[in-house]
Amino acid sequence: MAHVVTMILAGGAGTRLEPLTKERAKPAVPFGGRYRIIDFVLSNFVNSGFFKIKVLTQVKASSLIEHIGRAWRLSAVVDQYIDPVPAQMRRGAHWYLGTADAVYQNLNIIHDENPDYVFVFGGDHIYKMDVGQMLRYHIQKKADVTISTVPVPVSGASDFGIIEIEKDWRIKGFEEKPKDPKPIPGRAKKALASMGNYIFNTSVLKEALEQDAENKDSSHDFGRDILPSIINNRNVFAYNFMTNIIPGMSKPERGYWRDVGTIDSYWTANMDLTSVTPAFNLYNYKWPIRTHYPPYPPAKFVFADEEGHRMGIATDSIVCEGSVISGGHIDKSILSPRVRINSYAFITESILMEDVEVGRYAKIRRAIIDKGVNIPPEARIGYDIEEDKKRFYVSPGGIVVISKGTIVE
Repeated sequence: MAHVVTMILAGGAGTRLEPLTKERAKPAVPFGGRYRIIDFVLSNFVNSGFFKIKVLTQVKASSLIEHIGRAWRLSAVVDQYIDPVPAQMRRGAHWYLGTADAVYQNLNIIHDENPDYVFVFGGDHIYKMDVGQMLRYHIQKKADVTISTVPVPVSGASDFGIIEIEKDWRIKGFEEKPKDPKPIPGRAKKALASMGNYIFNTSVLKEALEQDAENKDSSHDFGRDILPSIINNRNVFAYNFMTNIIPGMSKPERGYWRDVGTIDSYWTANMDLTSVTPAFNLYNYKWPIRTHYPPYPPAKFVFADEEGHRMGIATDSIVCEGSVISGGHIDKSILSPRVRINSYAFITESILMEDVEVGRYAKIRRAIIDKGVNIPPEARIGYDIEEDKKRFYVSPGGIVVISKGTIVE
């Protein structure tokens, strides 16, 4: 195996995902009940056999650093590591100025390891990927840089870096978040989007970062500055994520990739997991999503009083350890660890994070309830959006978000 070092970009503020990022970094936001968003990219690398990983942190990084320390301890005996790297102002009295500057300020790591290739991946997307297949493609193409890509609808392509390719998948154009995205030739409704995942030959990365650091007009971002500047003088290729196959993959999973950068996209990706045949399958034991497993008891469902309609029921839902469904009913929902649903409560199409308690007769619909929130008896959330807007954040898609620590009356 080639000598590789991985740099995971996990320092962004994640402002579009507020209020979930009010007190935590975006990669530390819980997802799928028991996981954090960062777990998905880290699982991809570990499952692919790559064990030299640095996670570059910056904004509100405390819970992210704690999670990595608890969940991702590799063996130093065989020189394996997943290390969080806080911003350290190594290149002046300023924090990271952009994604490229984040790597530039940590070039000492690359100098020390002296790898053949450097992976630069985002830490805030939901997908499964055998990274080794992308590296083999990079080597086969004799590329200087390879960008992982996926087709997205043109209607929403302005949220991504959009790529133009030649017949051999050599990149001839790159535009970050264009107002008028160019479609894939022959596919008028699809554009080719960058996934924010790159492989660089080490010497090429060093040179590009050093030149960018000297450019006072640069925003020091990979998508806006580095990649457009090297397309014409380097061998830069697109990797087709649709060709990536992992063990145990089902057909619906091929090409599944979600940028959970907004409340609506985050909620939708979580709801994907509750389907009878989910497009993203957490139950593929050949490609496990790894995380920290606290010593909580199993989930418990109590009361079977059919006459009084007091039954602990969960339908089309994910219920994590330590949760108690005490005479309530959840449907198409995700419950993180240690959630309690009291008698006659009804929750549907919702995400309840750790230590949430729902009182008797409460009704919740299309909502995200952050950690430690108590929903009082007989509360109604998600049934009167205009009333909800007076107390809580409501997304453009109508998802009610109750942030961590909120006192609901």
